[in-house]
Amino acid sequence: MFVDIARVDLKAGRGGDGAVAFRREKYEPAGGPAGGDGGNGGNIYIVADEGTRTLGDYHYKRYYHAENGEPGRNKGQFGKAGDDLYLYVPVGTLIKDFKTDTVIYDMREEGEEFLICKGGAGGKGNRRFKSSTRQAPKFAEPGKQGEEKTILLEIKLISDVGLVGLPNVGKSTILSILSNARPKIDNYHFTTLIPNLGVVDLGDGNSFVLADVPGMIEGASKGVGLGLEFLKHLERTGLLVHVIDMSGSEGRDPIDDYNLIRKELRDYDERLDERKEIIVANKKDLPGFEKNLKEFKREFPELEIIEISAATTENVNILKNKIWESLKDIDFEYEYFDEDYVEPEVEEVEPFTIEKSGEFYIVEGPFVDDLVYRTNFEKDASIKYFQKVLADQGIVEKLREIGAEDGDTVI
Repeated sequence: MFVDIARVDLKAGRGGDGAVAFRREKYEPAGGPAGGDGGNGGNIYIVADEGTRTLGDYHYKRYYHAENGEPGRNKGQFGKAGDDLYLYVPVGTLIKDFKTDTVIYDMREEGEEFLICKGGAGGKGNRRFKSSTRQAPKFAEPGKQGEEKTILLEIKLISDVGLVGLPNVGKSTILSILSNARPKIDNYHFTTLIPNLGVVDLGDGNSFVLADVPGMIEGASKGVGLGLEFLKHLERTGLLVHVIDMSGSEGRDPIDDYNLIRKELRDYDERLDERKEIIVANKKDLPGFEKNLKEFKREFPELEIIEISAATTENVNILKNKIWESLKDIDFEYEYFDEDYVEPEVEEVEPFTIEKSGEFYIVEGPFVDDLVYRTNFEKDASIKYFQKVLADQGIVEKLREIGAEDGDTVI
């Protein structure tokens, strides 16, 4: 099943909690704190992989979670970091923010990795909190949560050559002859319901990527049929090979067919109308070919036309060499869709705010949230440390400035 768009929910690993431990060796009667740090949570990476052709895996499984870090241990030992998670996608996949539909990153090359979610940091063990005035801290820091994101993955194929034309003109047959692709081929409309890619080998290390892009019918550029779903795969194609049933075996006029496809390409994206093309007159082995070809040349005298029969493979090698020669003359730069992406600015906020609400005093803000999260309120030593930080940061002083007194309730 070919899937070229998928929503994915991601969560990086949580950092492991720091440990509370003390040395208890035989000859260390006054051993100090020995709790190790927790391990960092696993990151999530997206990797471009030429062996992956579809997003089908993400259609059936939408939620992915990297491994959490392990908690710290005794004797100052660190907890094991969580394993990173690698998600493989086809080259040319766009990573989008699900809410805004903006492109975060464009997976350009084979093997490219992009860090999409960073794992949470491991918490500090109690040995980290030892000081001259606190010789035996009985608290540690919990690990931090990993990043969470909902993203949209969308494939935009990257190919050197795109086969275009109306249904049943022979595109899939040409692809199967020229390349290593094995598309489904039958004599009826819409056999091809998915884009097919193949590599054409010319020997001596020369090759090019050929794509059969379906969905080309009247109104495709307006979303009729599967048009919009597949026309997007032509945006990063350097050369168009326009295949026409010159025999008129489907009861159509080849001239009308050519004009129709050109119009759909132009209506979808004007740049496609300027893309270099090769005209392929297919079905040379069928009646009506020569008559229609003569009329076609009279209508479009400026076009260079290659006459072939995909069914008998006549002149197919001529077509292959013509494509290769045309590619060498094209200085085409693939369009990338993340060049205008700007990392959202992190809004500066006060580390904490204090206000009075009725009989209560409310202290809130990111600094306070983090401090509360890292405090174990079941341990007296941890609570004392919490109160010391409040005082050191000037929170207690500001509470007094707005009228808070001993015994008042602070939230």
